[in-house]
Amino acid sequence: MKGLILSGGAGTRLRPLTYTNAKQLIPVGNKPVLFYAIEAVRDAGVTDLGLVVGETRAEIMAAVGDGSRWGVRVTYVHQEAPLGLAHAVKVARDFIGDDDFVVFLGDNLIRDGIAGFVRRFAVSRPEALILLCRVDEPQRFGIAELRGDQVVRLVEKPEVPPSDLGLVGVYLFTPRIFEAIEAIQPSWRNELEITDAIQRLIDWGLRVEWHMVTGWWKDTGKPEDVLEANRLVLEAIQTDISGELDERSQTIGKVVLAKGARVEGSFLRGPVCIGEGAVIAGSYLGPFTSVGPRVTIRNAEIEYSVVMEGATISDISPRIDRSLIGRNALITGRADRPRALRFILGDSSQAHVG
Repeated sequence: MKGLILSGGAGTRLRPLTYTNAKQLIPVGNKPVLFYAIEAVRDAGVTDLGLVVGETRAEIMAAVGDGSRWGVRVTYVHQEAPLGLAHAVKVARDFIGDDDFVVFLGDNLIRDGIAGFVRRFAVSRPEALILLCRVDEPQRFGIAELRGDQVVRLVEKPEVPPSDLGLVGVYLFTPRIFEAIEAIQPSWRNELEITDAIQRLIDWGLRVEWHMVTGWWKDTGKPEDVLEANRLVLEAIQTDISGELDERSQTIGKVVLAKGARVEGSFLRGPVCIGEGAVIAGSYLGPFTSVGPRVTIRNAEIEYSVVMEGATISDISPRIDRSLIGRNALITGRADRPRALRFILGDSSQAHVG
């Protein structure tokens, strides 16, 4: 079996961050979302991976390399434009060959991984196995309609959803899916929809199985999704103080302080994750906050936020909450400013709060 990780989307719902940063490389728990996908596929025993890349391919290739750090082999497949998930699968035809394969969306997280689903597929070998999860906003997802143990209909982002069973961003296929993709037409969005291709398999009377995901699953397509995914990942961390924590600082709960990071006169209420070379001084970091490498935070309070590599925050009061701060961003202000603040700041942005 081969793996196909889709990493070609533009991430328009995450702008301004994605003007300068591939959405699959936005960090969750101080690790790019894409890396979790690679690890999930590898842990399922699949080590021959294709990464479908688009306009951010140079950045993704620089971050992933040849895959050897994960013990996998990576082949890059270029998609000229984001023309749908089925189109992304179609352009990987030569890479897949005659093998079965698993498709994993590169901006998705699944807590319990996919090893069990891969094993089930290998045993029963339907033409397709789809993963489902109940969702609160079914209009945002591909939706499945079931009759007993059969999948009878799939609809992409329906205005009137037939159920709340959303398709998780993981699919397992035999090469028969390529015939189905050739038989469909672009949707009203001018995209080749993977739901239409799977529906074609159903219409041909071929076996399509489903499995309900247990545990959590997150699509990190919007800022609030990234923050929620960060929260879920940080809930599972274990305390590891490898950096320097001075005698005037206090911690409560689970805290990861990477080697080379320094905390001075600050209070950390976990779960909190602080990257290498970061400096936290005279500050409060509250629950579910990730601070990337080489970040500097002085005289500030931050909760439920992601602060990316190289950012600087100083003299902000009383609190930054539910924010995404891009790489090398700068936020400065007066320590006596009297209300909470929220930011979605792209890379190298500057905000001076008077």
